[in-house]
Amino acid sequence: MQLKWFHVRDFQSVHDSGRVTVSEITALVGKNEAGKSTLLKALYKLNPVVPADGNFDVTTDYPRMDVEDYRHAVESGKRKTAVPIQACYSLDAEEIAAISEMFGDECVTNLEISFSRDYDNKVTYSFAADTAKGLEHLIREADLSDQIREALKGAEATADGLSAILQAEEQTAEVTRLLSVLAEITKLNLSGYIYSKILKPRRPKFLYFDEYYQMTGHENIEALMQREAANPSQLKPSDHPLLGLIRLARLKLPELINPASTIELKSKLEGASNHLTRQVLKYWSQNRHLRMSFDVRPGRPGDPADMRQGTNIWGGVYDTRHQVTTELGSRSRGFVWFFSFLAWYSDVKRGAEPMILLLDEPGLTLHAKAQHDLLRYFETELKGAHQLIYTTHSPFMIDPEHFERVRIVQDKSIDAELDSDGSTEGTQVLEDIFAASADSLFPLQGALGYELHQTLFVGPYTLVVEGAADLLFLQAVSAILQEDKRTGLDSRWTITPVGGSAKVPTFVALLGAQKNMTIATLIDSQSTDQQKIEGLYREKLLKKANVLTFADFTKTPEADIEDMFGADFYVGLVNAEFSSQLQSEIEVKTLKSKEPRILQRLEKYFAETPLKDGSFSHYRPARFFSENSKKLGPKVPKDAKDRFEAAFKTLNALIK
Repeated sequence: MQLKWFHVRDFQSVHDSGRVTVSEITALVGKNEAGKSTLLKALYKLNPVVPADGNFDVTTDYPRMDVEDYRHAVESGKRKTAVPIQACYSLDAEEIAAISEMFGDECVTNLEISFSRDYDNKVTYSFAADTAKGLEHLIREADLSDQIREALKGAEATADGLSAILQAEEQTAEVTRLLSVLAEITKLNLSGYIYSKILKPRRPKFLYFDEYYQMTGHENIEALMQREAANPSQLKPSDHPLLGLIRLARLKLPELINPASTIELKSKLEGASNHLTRQVLKYWSQNRHLRMSFDVRPGRPGDPADMRQGTNIWGGVYDTRHQVTTELGSRSRGFVWFFSFLAWYSDVKRGAEPMILLLDEPGLTLHAKAQHDLLRYFETELKGAHQLIYTTHSPFMIDPEHFERVRIVQDKSIDAELDSDGSTEGTQVLEDIFAASADSLFPLQGALGYELHQTLFVGPYTLVVEGAADLLFLQAVSAILQEDKRTGLDSRWTITPVGGSAKVPTFVALLGAQKNMTIATLIDSQSTDQQKIEGLYREKLLKKANVLTFADFTKTPEADIEDMFGADFYVGLVNAEFSSQLQSEIEVKTLKSKEPRILQRLEKYFAETPLKDGSFSHYRPARFFSENSKKLGPKVPKDAKDRFEAAFKTLNALIK
């Protein structure tokens, strides 16, 4: 079954979260203290992988400012026990098939099941099934004699009614089986039987992981055994990944103290360490020279205070480049987090139980590039195997290709300038992004900005142009030429507008730092920019052959992309795009300016003959041309097509 939504009420900072819809991967995004962790903790308590973590406590969990009012209301019978968590799941095809096999397709009237846990820690579920249809199918598919079937025709279509008839018949193996099933249906009802026998074993547990579950790097084994034996609730959060590692090594705690064979102990620990090392390095691009190791040794007088007696386990990280081993706990917190999560998760995964992962601020201490690695791990290793819900306030932990996974979490009471009593506020999860505050939206804005930045690195061949008009013109003319069976721009080029000539050197330098990239420019040429253009190859940012200007193809001292078309054609585009705003149609001969570039001449013209409203923008003719390129293609002058084709051939020759 798959989690569809959950709803948190009256839990810590949450009065009413609203219904939170989830998908395969869901990111709860918001500022610090917005209540993201609170939502995960409430959901975790519904069915935790560590059963001792599954209890709500009114004193610590109910919103503090209202807790006494709540107690009095419950004691006086004015309200029912609060239900802090409710969740709804959709049944998968395998579960539906299992139900249908026993009770028929028509038995399942709703393909969803919901669960809730209240402050008395009573878990309830809601699942609907058609009892009459289910029992009818059960009997129809049973291996019964004609005599028994005839007797059952007059029976009441209930479990009790059918049982009464069957009890009077010959007690064959099939009749005995049916009586056993019907007895349980009488006790539980059909929905209860389906849940307990078919759905309950498939109900996912939740694995919650935050920074407190990180391994310390060393532990006293006897003390760990005492905590585990006394009560699972006595285990420290950091114990769980260590125990996961030990189980992954197929060892038990007593075997660490009294191993049957030192070689066998060492081999098993090495096997588990090697397995986790491969997992870590697959997604840890920060340093691929690391190897994990674990060692078991008796306590020594110089060891930490709680490890001087008995037997200790030590986690180490060997750096093959520097040939030094350091204690696991002394590595970067981001590395320890990733390794600790993998240790516990790898063990849990071996159990093959349905599991939903709840990661609270994963990768909080990771570098931005390492956070990207973690997102890649989510996408390739977790997606499809487990649902994942994680919280973050980092732009780098938001996948800009999947903004649909984001849920905005905010608490307006902490955004308020003045103190709020919190009575009507608290943590809420927003489906409508327009209702979110600026602070809550910041991570999304950062992720979007990062994605825009990342688009500069999409292709191995990047053509830097100045603006969006260049992009539109180049794409449209390339398509026109290809339609004419002439040479267009090779599709391997990624056209990157950088927002003006002044930004070209900066972006070329930025792009040039990337490996295995071919970068070229096709930019405007004017006398004031000549030094910047020459600097691109003088400073060895690019080869001279890769620095192209439109003037190279118009064979004039200066040129913009608009000059590639010729004055007559481009003025025609301006007339068409600005027809409703022009005082009168422009003729080339009325452009009295002697400036070499057509845009300069038009700017002088509009300074003397303004538009009726608005102002001239060279982007609009480019957009008009792009939108009408099919119709305008045959009208583009042959010499203009020749110039563009020459530019494209020159650029295409740079691709190796």
